[in-house]
Amino acid sequence: MGKIKLMFPDDSVKEFDNGSSVFDVAKSISTSLAKKAVAGKLDGKMVAINTPIEKDAKIEIITQGSDDANIVMWNSAALLLTAAIEDIYQDVEFGEIGNIEHGFYADTDKKDQQISVDELPAIQDRMKEMVSEKIELKPSKIAVDEALKQVDGDPYQAQIIKRNAVDGQIQIYKVKDHVIVSDAVVLPNSGDVKALKLLSVAGAYWEGKSSNPMLQRIYGTAFFKQKDLEAEIERQKEARERDHRVIGNNLDLFFVDPKVGAGLPYWMPNGATIRRTIERYIIDKEVNNGYQHVYTPILMNLDAYKTSGHWQHYREDMFPPMDMGDGEMLELRPMNCPSHIQVYKHHIRSYRELPIRIAELGMMHRYEKSGALSGLQRVREMTLNDGHTFVAPEQIQDEFKQILQLMVEVYKDFDITDYSFRLSYRDPKNTEKYFDDDEMWNHSQSMLKGAMDDLGLDYVEAEGEAAFYGPKLDVQTKTALGNEETLSTIQLDFMLPKQFDLHYVGADGEEHRPVMIHRGLVSTMERFTAYLTEIYKGAFPTWLAPKQVTIIPVKDDVHGEYADQLKAKMVKENIRAEVDHRNEKMGYKIREAQTQKIPYILVVGDSEVADDSVSVRKYGQDDSKNESSDVFVNNLVDEIANYSRESK
Repeated sequence: MGKIKLMFPDDSVKEFDNGSSVFDVAKSISTSLAKKAVAGKLDGKMVAINTPIEKDAKIEIITQGSDDANIVMWNSAALLLTAAIEDIYQDVEFGEIGNIEHGFYADTDKKDQQISVDELPAIQDRMKEMVSEKIELKPSKIAVDEALKQVDGDPYQAQIIKRNAVDGQIQIYKVKDHVIVSDAVVLPNSGDVKALKLLSVAGAYWEGKSSNPMLQRIYGTAFFKQKDLEAEIERQKEARERDHRVIGNNLDLFFVDPKVGAGLPYWMPNGATIRRTIERYIIDKEVNNGYQHVYTPILMNLDAYKTSGHWQHYREDMFPPMDMGDGEMLELRPMNCPSHIQVYKHHIRSYRELPIRIAELGMMHRYEKSGALSGLQRVREMTLNDGHTFVAPEQIQDEFKQILQLMVEVYKDFDITDYSFRLSYRDPKNTEKYFDDDEMWNHSQSMLKGAMDDLGLDYVEAEGEAAFYGPKLDVQTKTALGNEETLSTIQLDFMLPKQFDLHYVGADGEEHRPVMIHRGLVSTMERFTAYLTEIYKGAFPTWLAPKQVTIIPVKDDVHGEYADQLKAKMVKENIRAEVDHRNEKMGYKIREAQTQKIPYILVVGDSEVADDSVSVRKYGQDDSKNESSDVFVNNLVDEIANYSRESK
């Protein structure tokens, strides 16, 4: 038997017998490692723990407690879920199965009636029986023709088989009598699935397309330890309470009606107030930092996007062009950069003007699949807090620092503290996605990295995360639902100034090429509002709250006039106040104001009218205090001006 060489993450190299498995390798290191091992990676590709290794490779052993181990667990649970459903029901067809963040799922189509949430306990019990039976979960390859016979006319499975076949074969797992098509890496035995729970059901279009049939997606999660399952259940409970879609409905912030347009949110007065406050804040902030705000059309000639490269590299995310009938093709813009380039090109520019900072709350449109849409976070129409700076090459680092400083100030005002930096580079092997200019990429990536190093900031580097025309600094945040997303970006671009032939006249009287810096401080208004809704749990700080004060007269016919006078005084100070004149009990009005998470509840009765005072209850507090109306208003004005931070 020949030998193979395996390189470990610490760069050490060891020899093993050809055909040794990941488990054999782990056991040769230590018995404890073998007990914790669940799978492996060979040259970065995940493989099952019993996979024979037949050539030299870089190896990584995946152990319990890691993110990769959880993926293996969830793949395994998805197999058990599929087999359990087939055990219980005779008329079910299956779409995709697999893992998602925090769990697993299976898409089903039950001919007479879809599986309901009430049926999940029975399915879960059957899965647990399979766990106790310790069924071997071993992959095998069979011919496509044989696989099509095995799925017995299931149209979804037939499409999956044809789509995933390699060299006329497909990978399957046999779970007792059930043949399940899957190319996933799973645990060797069903008994290794220690703790599981089915969670919910929801609709999911086949292949994510609204034109396809709606399937029933069953969600679950599973872990190696019961305590980890319990922690995940608690996390999901908290996530549901913070879900911006739920809060948005409860606080009447926005709605999306698929009948009039999926992914096209309608902003109700409360949500529109929050958005308007954010927009006014960010425009003032940018203008004070030297940005010139503009308005540009949401339509543009398709030729501009061909020049920019969006059409070549981004076409699948763009809406179809509109033929105007005279040879002109107009396109709903997916990005604002070509529009701001036109603003720059409208005049001859001098080096004395640089840097030129152009900003806009620019509306854009993306051709998102129906299955990807989610509340305000993934939409088809969005308004980006966008900015582009045109600089001379020697100004890049100073401008980068200034943008980053502005970003940090904005985060402070919104009380955003949990974020990290990611330098996003191109994948040099992906010549289709990324603009083909090695010199440009190497130069711009080294400049971005150098600027971060000069600032002494910690960051991670991510290959393949750049935009097609340049590297970028991404500011990554965690949503309340536990997902990582990009909140802000700063991006160097040497390509578009060249593509659009941009110039400025230098001190020498000659034409020079500017560098373009793209930046977005707070993403889109839609995504940022969703993010804030979740981190605040709907209890917006006073300066952002759609309703800042509600005034409740003890007796409307006696104290209502005083309440209206208080409101008028506050409105003069741009405080968003309302009077609850409804013919309801005071206790009911107070509870409803608390449910709506209004920052301040003022109750006014005889003593308040006599003393020109208010009884103040702050959201989240049980106690009330009495103070003069002038003191309350002055303090509130100060609180709003300081973005609801404590005055120093």
